[in-house]
Amino acid sequence: MTKTNHDDVQDMVAQADTGARNPEGIQGQILWVVALCWSLFQLWYASPLPFIFDMGIFNDTEARAIHLAFAIFLAFTAFPALKGSPRDHIPLQDWMLALLASFSAAYIYLFYEALSGRSGAPTTLDVVTSVVGMLLLLEATRRALGPPLMIVAAVFLLYTFGGPYMPDVIAHKGASLNKAMSHLWLTTEGVFGVALGVSTAFVFLFVLFGAMLERAGAGAYFIKVAFSLLGHMRGGPAKAAVVASGLSGLVSGSSIANVVTTGTFTIPLMKRVGFPGYKAGAVEVAASTNGQLTPPIMGAAAFLMVEYVGVSYVEVIKAAILPALISYIALLYIVHLEACKAGMTGLPRHYQPTLAQKLTSFVGTIVGLMVLSAIVYYGIGWTKDVFGAAATPIIAVVILIAYVALVRLAANYQDHLLEDPDQELTEVPDPGPTVKSGLYFLLPIVVLVWCLTVERFSPGLSAFWATVFMIFILLTQRPLMAIFTKEQTLAEAGKQGWHDLLESLVTGGRNMIGIGVATAAAGIIVGVVTLTGVGLVMTDFVEFISGGNIMLMLLFTAVISLILGMGLPTTANYIVVSTLMAPVIVTLGAENGLIIPLLAVHLFVFYFGILADDTPPVGLAAFAAAAIAKSDPIRTGIQGFTYDIRTAILPFMFIFNTQLLLMDIDTWWHLFLTVASAVIAMLTFSSATQGWWFTKVKWWESILLLLITFSLFRPGFWWDMVYPPKHDMPGTLIVDAADKLAIGEPLEVQATGMDLLGEQVTKHVLLPFDAQAVDPNEKIASTGLMLKQEGEKMMVELVEFGSPAEQAGIDFGWEIVTVSLPAVRPMKEWVFVPTLALLALLGWNQRRKAKLDVPVKGETHKNAEQD
Repeated sequence: MTKTNHDDVQDMVAQADTGARNPEGIQGQILWVVALCWSLFQLWYASPLPFIFDMGIFNDTEARAIHLAFAIFLAFTAFPALKGSPRDHIPLQDWMLALLASFSAAYIYLFYEALSGRSGAPTTLDVVTSVVGMLLLLEATRRALGPPLMIVAAVFLLYTFGGPYMPDVIAHKGASLNKAMSHLWLTTEGVFGVALGVSTAFVFLFVLFGAMLERAGAGAYFIKVAFSLLGHMRGGPAKAAVVASGLSGLVSGSSIANVVTTGTFTIPLMKRVGFPGYKAGAVEVAASTNGQLTPPIMGAAAFLMVEYVGVSYVEVIKAAILPALISYIALLYIVHLEACKAGMTGLPRHYQPTLAQKLTSFVGTIVGLMVLSAIVYYGIGWTKDVFGAAATPIIAVVILIAYVALVRLAANYQDHLLEDPDQELTEVPDPGPTVKSGLYFLLPIVVLVWCLTVERFSPGLSAFWATVFMIFILLTQRPLMAIFTKEQTLAEAGKQGWHDLLESLVTGGRNMIGIGVATAAAGIIVGVVTLTGVGLVMTDFVEFISGGNIMLMLLFTAVISLILGMGLPTTANYIVVSTLMAPVIVTLGAENGLIIPLLAVHLFVFYFGILADDTPPVGLAAFAAAAIAKSDPIRTGIQGFTYDIRTAILPFMFIFNTQLLLMDIDTWWHLFLTVASAVIAMLTFSSATQGWWFTKVKWWESILLLLITFSLFRPGFWWDMVYPPKHDMPGTLIVDAADKLAIGEPLEVQATGMDLLGEQVTKHVLLPFDAQAVDPNEKIASTGLMLKQEGEKMMVELVEFGSPAEQAGIDFGWEIVTVSLPAVRPMKEWVFVPTLALLALLGWNQRRKAKLDVPVKGETHKNAEQD
């Protein structure tokens, strides 16, 4: 890639993520210091130090105000107002706007006690500050993220005041300026709401953690490891790009930054082994957009799910891990099919291991990882039992010893570490030395995952301890290398370590500008929804559009996500669509007999928000990849979207089969069947959409492959036709039904009654009962229901406040129409037997055709068979 082209791509990333301005002199120093101070503030807020020293303690609202003050200040100073605005210095008007905006954002912190004392009765200064802050927030949003989110937020604001003049279907009584501004700016219902709170408490630290990993050299290390392991395979550079982009998802939460980080290295290599420019760019885009789906560090929207759905981040990780895994496996397979179609080869390697060496290496790696995982998990668990409170410092010492040992090991292989991602790679690096050259980069990720999954710390606290460890690595890795390699003086290495730390803190701050502003602007939309009640209007509107059909409703939601995602960042898109649509889908699903977990709906929205990053004609990730590949951005985006169709079908599947989210998995055997069937289904779907398996796929084979895919993803669809999944009983037999339920099995009922608007509604709900309840009447009472039989009807006499029944929307005066028990039937996975038999038959036919095609097609199909 030429220097000019590289500069264009870097400029695109700067405009999208960090700000296009880099002024010289005192102005540049001020920007640098402000970003540094922001990172230091966030570390202080997340740490236990304020409580240890009993100083600098901020409550959630105060912290959000300071967070936004930093973000909005940097938005006005780091992002130019217009394309023609100066980039080498900051005009006076931008300084003034930045100071005014940051004062407005910090107003709720500066006058916190006074504002809490006059809640609901704002003064003139309160309203003026709120109006100014709102207008400047919209302008900051336009600068940092472009016009789309600003326009959407402005439309919602206009809707707040123009309610009485709207069409009847969306009309409301409107709100005064005082009421609207105090609701949106002076409370935690609008701008300073949950979204900004998640950005403050969780997201900043994960972004900072990623910036530190990148600065330490982890990004380059992951790329080189991926190439050492996969580069020799057919289409190897493309397969390595997929893995490298997945690993880079640990470092970067931005699709565009991921494309540029790995794409400048992988795309030219893909072109060298035979990929056309637009396909090379498309592979990188498809891999990079999926980086936000990959645990343990997912996109910012995943942390919002923790608050919106009310589950732990570990639950989000658990639900997301299988879809992310099969999505990446399928992309690797798609790349393989493309390579087979074109008869490609991989990069050469200077040694050829024997089959025995390959098997030994593979088995050794798997066994080694399993043993290491067991030692870490059970070993540390054992120390906690034996040493109690002393276990944590003991574990910390062990990790430090491991770190020094791994740096000592890495020092012997530094010539294998890729310092410059732009350097040309002509042959596959040796896997062993390459992996050893940076193993210590995995330690902070181990610390993060341990804190999240074993210690069960909050995401913010987990990221804090992982970041503290990264600070230690940045300060010590170069001095330790200097000691072990003798290539640099200790003073020079120490100075460089401090430079790396400070620069990573500044980079983390600048990387957060867009997310901080986006979550604040999206808070406007959330605040308008709560102020005007437009959410209830959306329920009626969507029900009217879809006719109550859940599939049409999901398609409608997916299209909205894709359209909004063309202009909105993933986080803002998720907030808007999930706020409006998630409750609608759950409610209408319940009214039509389908119980959909709220987490599944939020993941559905999350997936389509991410897919928008490469949806033509606007997908910014596709534009960045096309700039590197020197290809047409629209064609690159279309090709990338065809690759991402595999990701687009997953949300539809896991809505109807929540086992794909690892929900309702009973045994290890059940887990194995779920994972294996999902992987086979996704590979089958990839062959159907790419038109190639062992040889070219005919149209009727594509139809059969799609049918097999559907059957593997949703075996219950066919099984329910043969064996009904539930046994329905009249509501009057609810006591008998409760008596037959085992502990852990929820009570499923269909209830009907009048809602708050006086309309008759029917819904299916699951009511969990107390594990201590043994008697059937105790079980029913623990759900919050007090029932009374009136003739042939079972009526709800009272609903306990805060109980599962009250949360499910059941009210007094409702009727329990039916109660359902799980039917005793063979497991639905028996559908896999004929399905896999049909797949095997198709595979046999494909191999037969591939052999017949060899004389005509030449080496392409020989290679296809061998692979």
